[in-house]
Amino acid sequence: MPLFLFNFVACILSFCNITEDPKLLYLPINHSNMNHKRSWAEPYKIKMVELLKMTNLKDRIKAIKEAGFNTFLLKSEDVYIDLLTDSGTNAMSDQQWSAFMVGDEAYAGSKSFYHMEKAVQKYYGYKHMIPTHQGRGAENILSKILIKPGDIIPGNMYFTTTRLHQELSGGTFADIIIDEAHDPLSNHPFKGNVDFQKLEDLIKKYGSDKIPYISIATNVNMAGGQPISMANLRELRTFTRIHGIRIIHDMTRVAENAYFIQQREAEFHSRSIAEIVKEICSYTDGATMSAKKDALVNIGGFIATNEWDVYEEARNLVVVYEGLHTYGGLAGRDMEAIAVGIRESLDDNHQHARVGQVEYLGNKMLEFGIPIVLPVGGHGIFVDAKAFLPHLTQDQFPAQALAAEVYIDSGVRTMERGVVSAGRKADGTNYYPKLELVRFTIPRRVYTQAHMDVIAESVANVYDRRKKIRGMKMVYEPKYLRFFQARFTKL
Repeated sequence: MPLFLFNFVACILSFCNITEDPKLLYLPINHSNMNHKRSWAEPYKIKMVELLKMTNLKDRIKAIKEAGFNTFLLKSEDVYIDLLTDSGTNAMSDQQWSAFMVGDEAYAGSKSFYHMEKAVQKYYGYKHMIPTHQGRGAENILSKILIKPGDIIPGNMYFTTTRLHQELSGGTFADIIIDEAHDPLSNHPFKGNVDFQKLEDLIKKYGSDKIPYISIATNVNMAGGQPISMANLRELRTFTRIHGIRIIHDMTRVAENAYFIQQREAEFHSRSIAEIVKEICSYTDGATMSAKKDALVNIGGFIATNEWDVYEEARNLVVVYEGLHTYGGLAGRDMEAIAVGIRESLDDNHQHARVGQVEYLGNKMLEFGIPIVLPVGGHGIFVDAKAFLPHLTQDQFPAQALAAEVYIDSGVRTMERGVVSAGRKADGTNYYPKLELVRFTIPRRVYTQAHMDVIAESVANVYDRRKKIRGMKMVYEPKYLRFFQARFTKL
């Protein structure tokens, strides 16, 4: 700027009492001096919409009764805002839909398989990859390979399908997560961490030979979407090398876990999500992945391993249970979309917006006094049904009752994560988890902030009449994973 013009601007600003120093006009905004946090917006724009059926109270009461008060048995057309799961319910990008069009549908040696394999190797660092139709397909095969009857599988909290596959292979799951993970009010930043004293006690009791691997989930679902720290994972890697034990990584939400590491561990503040994910994977020996979550697709998963022998056996078994090892039950277009989705999931702006939307909903619920699991997790809000409905015992299925009431109020579909999901022990008695939760799972790139407001207001409305809510009685129970198909009636 010419000197005479600079002086002219300075005089005008001084006369208007706008600022003492006109040079400040050319400096970036100092956000730390602002008295409120700047708003953020999603790093995408909407190009297509799906019209929803708007229901009334009478319709919803009829629908939930016909579904046996189980939100899994509702018809999707009777749901307004669907927070049942973030699995396969994400919105794919224009790049993913474009990738669909170049999918190679060859039965063997599909080009799309090699694109997916390259993405797994590049972004996650595992040597070998076998596609499966979804995460539980990978869990089934890996459990059959690694677990023998009588084995103990320690893990940072159970997940339903993971534990069932371990049990069907003759193993027993053992929880080694820190105690804070079972406390909804604890604000521990890494509730997914391993408690090493619990792990040492297991090794002393059973011996390392009885432990084929340690199952480590990134962003622990059943704890409320809570992350494991990089420091804890590094320590675990050192520990397992001493004892000769594998680490198998449930990496379904690894990018969300990386986001929390970036935000909460000082060492990683300046590191990218992609770099952090690569380091997480480097401390593990293999992985199962449901690509329906982080990788932003509607179907698909994989087994990854650095061990040739495990890879070789998995290649054999995948043909029995899923399909040839170069498609694993997936269409070529699905593998193409996964390859693109893996890359997109590691974008820092995407994760900031994804977790930011969840945090927004959590803060809205806290404003209304709703008891939720703290701190807010990565993929959804987990309402504490025990605190919400203290007049109901766990045998009256408070989380199941609360999920039904939220649907009746607004058409918002959620799911139970408590005694129903926990299932039964081998002796037929119920597991009674300390956490009795209702999960409000947010699909990626699907809903707006206005939807979050509607959800929070609905829960607040139910909370106002919480003392009138009755418990449930289970009238039908399937043999496995009962939360999917069980039916209930009101007490």
